[in-house]
Amino acid sequence: MNIPANLKYTKDHEWVSVEGDVATIGITDFAQGELGDIVYVEIETVGETMDQEEVFGSVEAVKTVSDLFMPVSGEIIEFNEGLESNPEAVNKDPYGDGWMIKVKLSNPSELDSLLDAAGYQALVG
Repeated sequence: MNIPANLKYTKDHEWVSVEGDVATIGITDFAQGELGDIVYVEIETVGETMDQEEVFGSVEAVKTVSDLFMPVSGEIIEFNEGLESNPEAVNKDPYGDGWMIKVKLSNPSELDSLLDAAGYQALVG
């Protein structure tokens, strides 16, 4: 299982990468493995400002649908439109081509409440 050291993680299995005041968010390798083959990513919240832990979308796999939770508060400024025609990118490359949204951070201090790679590794075993 791949858990990059340079990312932050949530207990709900989202990852966060930050450049300046913009966070890129997706689901972890562990999460995509648990979900199985992802067939659809639904995110209709672009342009909305949301609070930490609010649901920003969902991922549909062959067997289940799972909500996606905001790891940090902010305005959703971009959706990875490549996922509309290629949702399996989340399975193949969850930390690269499978990213989901970009968020303009409204409260960067919330990043301090997220798990580092070692903390996330301990969470998932």
